[in-house]
Amino acid sequence: MKTALPAWLADGHRHIWLPYTQMKTAAAPMPVVRTQGTHIELADGRILIDGIASWWTACHGYNHPHIAQAVRAQLDSLPHVMFGGLAHEPALTLARRLCGLLGPGLERVFFTESGSVSVEVALKMAMQYWFNQGEPQRRRIVAFRGGYHGDTFGTMAVCDPGVGMHAAFDGAVPRQDLHELPTDAARAEALDAWLRGHADHVAALLVEPLVQGAGGMRMHAPAVLARLREVADRHGILLIFDEIFTGFGRTGTMFAFEQAGVRPDIVTLSKALTGGTLPLAATVASRRVFEGFWSDDPAHALMHGPTYMGNALACAAALASLDLFETEPRLAQVRGIERALRDGLAPCKALPHVRDVRVQGAIGAVELDRAPDRAALCRAFLDAGAWIRPLGSVVYLTPAFVMPPEELRRLTDAVCAVLAAPPA
Repeated sequence: MKTALPAWLADGHRHIWLPYTQMKTAAAPMPVVRTQGTHIELADGRILIDGIASWWTACHGYNHPHIAQAVRAQLDSLPHVMFGGLAHEPALTLARRLCGLLGPGLERVFFTESGSVSVEVALKMAMQYWFNQGEPQRRRIVAFRGGYHGDTFGTMAVCDPGVGMHAAFDGAVPRQDLHELPTDAARAEALDAWLRGHADHVAALLVEPLVQGAGGMRMHAPAVLARLREVADRHGILLIFDEIFTGFGRTGTMFAFEQAGVRPDIVTLSKALTGGTLPLAATVASRRVFEGFWSDDPAHALMHGPTYMGNALACAAALASLDLFETEPRLAQVRGIERALRDGLAPCKALPHVRDVRVQGAIGAVELDRAPDRAALCRAFLDAGAWIRPLGSVVYLTPAFVMPPEELRRLTDAVCAVLAAPPA
């Protein structure tokens, strides 16, 4: 018997505009009443295992008591104050701790509220750095096919249009320079050759290290990042790592770039920064970049300032999240998840319509030979008690790091079973 929709959903759905959704044809969203650990509870009483950690944010699971307590305590003392001309302890302590985690050279943190905006700020930093150096012609950004960096106008310009969902804005957005990732010597040489003729107009290279997330969980070797560092240095260009998805343990190290042994000039962070509780992002710059703005000239200042920049509640949540990385075995848990994903998704390799199965840290992806009926596939996963939403032709899992092995096995079994007999 079909359960009636709760009144708040039935009444409110006609007034809401949902993300990435054709509102005319899409079914109503699943009504959630609470979360706990790795579970999502629906209004009809069903409990779902969350296979994607709320778009990759809830790395410690939902409702972790340490984060919840930190936010409650901060709410009682100082929920927010403007960051212009004022400062508060959570934001400055978080900036110090982030720089300590990122390691030598990355020294200045600019806080924003979303990943897309943190990339916008990184692009502005890179372009204005060269403007301040007397090279205003350096306005181009080199990005890479398969990449996705956000939905704002600036970030749309550096997304691969084939995966960026932004076709309606072609012509309205000034496209930046898109190249193939230097995954081999030939591609590295092609990028180097192009830069030999254009580097004096390029501000920075921008890449998602190790995994291009929303573009389809496309994975590349750490050597790619080393090649990008080499070519950036050879041509005197800044290097930006977009670690919004990959940062905070998702690929097996605290930050993906650690696996390459190279460092960016600017790095962007968000997603798991607050453990999936509150919106917060950061753009972290090297000393070299920051010193490019250090001047007696007011026009050389970075002119950007979100209203809720450095929100104290969000910073308190982020500090508590960092505590958990220090006191609980998160990276060891990621290694265990990686092994379980490799084993659990391996049967998919034998399915005739599967093109590839790939795993990196707590990321497991099954690429199909064509995009499935996503709505039908999602319903099948719901019937299996799993919350899984494919990206185009890719069915993926990005679970919370605290997920028990038996629950992770239920997720991989669901993926294998549903893909073995996909719904018509």
